[in-house]
Amino acid sequence: MGIGIIGIGKHVPEKVLTNLDLEKIMDTSDEWIRTRTGIEERRIAADDVDTSDMAFIAAQNAIADAGLTSEDIDLILVATVTPDQPFPTVSCMLQEKLGCSNAAAMDLSAACAGFMYGIITAKQFIETGAYRNILVVGAEKLSKITDWNDRNTAVLFGDGAGAVVIGSVSEGRGILSFELGADGTGGKFLYQDEYIMMNGREVFKFAVRKMGDSSVNVIEKAGLTKEDVDFLIPHQANIRIMESSRQRLELPEEKMSKTIQKYGNTSSASIPLSLFDELEARKIKDDDIIVMVGFGGGLTWGAIAIKWGK
Repeated sequence: MGIGIIGIGKHVPEKVLTNLDLEKIMDTSDEWIRTRTGIEERRIAADDVDTSDMAFIAAQNAIADAGLTSEDIDLILVATVTPDQPFPTVSCMLQEKLGCSNAAAMDLSAACAGFMYGIITAKQFIETGAYRNILVVGAEKLSKITDWNDRNTAVLFGDGAGAVVIGSVSEGRGILSFELGADGTGGKFLYQDEYIMMNGREVFKFAVRKMGDSSVNVIEKAGLTKEDVDFLIPHQANIRIMESSRQRLELPEEKMSKTIQKYGNTSSASIPLSLFDELEARKIKDDDIIVMVGFGGGLTWGAIAIKWGK
């Protein structure tokens, strides 16, 4: 049997914050934001909604989509840098809310690459035979650590949650290869003080290099070529970074997921949100080869090649 995604769910807040809204509160413009980032709007959670609330809805949907019950979940992994509080973890909150009485639970912190780290951690647990069905959630309320007076970062981020269930899939399908990495020397370029702090130029250079390199690496590790790739789901951080990855894989535009225009950068939620939307739009079909790749603070990165299907 292979190990892959057997269920998926998502949740984004109702409130939409557009570039035109931002024009009213800071020195920026819709054109400036769109041309440099690709973002047109983002979702912002209400004050009384936190990361665990969004994660709960996405997780419920993923478990249902997998055709499982809460009791079938053996482990809950939540990738987030914006937990409701330091502890208890978001994963433990989910365990209670979902009624996953048989599940162990822990949070992972790898910033925007967190979802990649979560999936691969789940894969290892299943390969050892320790667990069968693992819930992996990427959820963020970045609006609470965004400095709304800093026009360089405030225009970038949004809130949301995406969740998947990792389990056994048919032979030949599922995760084919992966790469995880970190470079702690770059931590000073993207970090949280009170708010998100970023050296945009340095992060851009790092992301372009690592997103492209790791995408190519996982294809080679899987024994595939660029021509075998059917779809690319990059972390939705900046359209120019995403485009550089697409070009490295020599893919046409229609084979790259692009949801940044409506969600902005949602950190660990970015890739599962994009995956959900592309599946809903029927752009991904069974036996497609998909590359998912992300990067984040740390600095961290991760990529996965997967053959879609249960």
